[in-house]
Amino acid sequence: MTALLPGPFETLTLEHPSEHVLLLTLDRPDRGNALNTQMGFDLRDLFTELYRDQRGIRCIVVTGRGEKIFCAGGDLKERNNMSDEAWQTQHALFEQAVRAMKDCPIPMIGAINGAAFAGGLEIALCCDFIYIAPNARFALTEVTLGIMPGAGGTQNLPRAVGVRRAKEIILTGTPFNAEQAMEWGLANKLSEAGEVVDDALATAEKIASNAPISTRQVKKAIDVSTQLDLHNGYAFEIEAYNRMVPTEDRLEGVRAFNEKRKAEFKGK
Repeated sequence: MTALLPGPFETLTLEHPSEHVLLLTLDRPDRGNALNTQMGFDLRDLFTELYRDQRGIRCIVVTGRGEKIFCAGGDLKERNNMSDEAWQTQHALFEQAVRAMKDCPIPMIGAINGAAFAGGLEIALCCDFIYIAPNARFALTEVTLGIMPGAGGTQNLPRAVGVRRAKEIILTGTPFNAEQAMEWGLANKLSEAGEVVDDALATAEKIASNAPISTRQVKKAIDVSTQLDLHNGYAFEIEAYNRMVPTEDRLEGVRAFNEKRKAEFKGK
């Protein structure tokens, strides 16, 4: 059985639609689910804890409360008239949260239910892949505010859409729509209206039904592929592969195939 979830958290809602799937909702609808200091603490603490103990969770779906906004980015009302020191202290918290999300060993799917601007898009880019609603809109607007992306945007966006497209998006700060997100490779699926969370959960169920050690090792190996040359990347893959050989799940998977039944993986 899945262990109890961490929390509760003031700005996040955690639900178990099924035993091994976590639905994480950014839950500040009165502020466009914007990233304030408390949400920084909540995201950091949640993902730091899930790095330590996955609690039987095999896939995470990340979405926002409401039908119009996934996350509006940093809470500029809270940031208004912040001193330099206070701004940098808060941003260090967001940096910790982003690193914790990127280090999370559990596969994550973004279910982008509306606008994902600035830090909201950067949170989406922390997911392994994303599904989007027809009304989803995206932008990295930081240059229009005298700052720049600071939650991984300059690193994760080029990996999703290519360097030249990323430069255009970031340097202009111009929003783009769901169809463009699909065309440019930012999103994996354009869902029907009102169905993006259900679509993401359906895919999460497929991932969660697979061997959890295998899926975690695959995620690590693919992430490393963007950081290493082919030879060393393949060496990492082989090390990750060898982690599978002595597992009970490997024996169960082969046994289930030969017995023509669904495998029951234990994560051991």
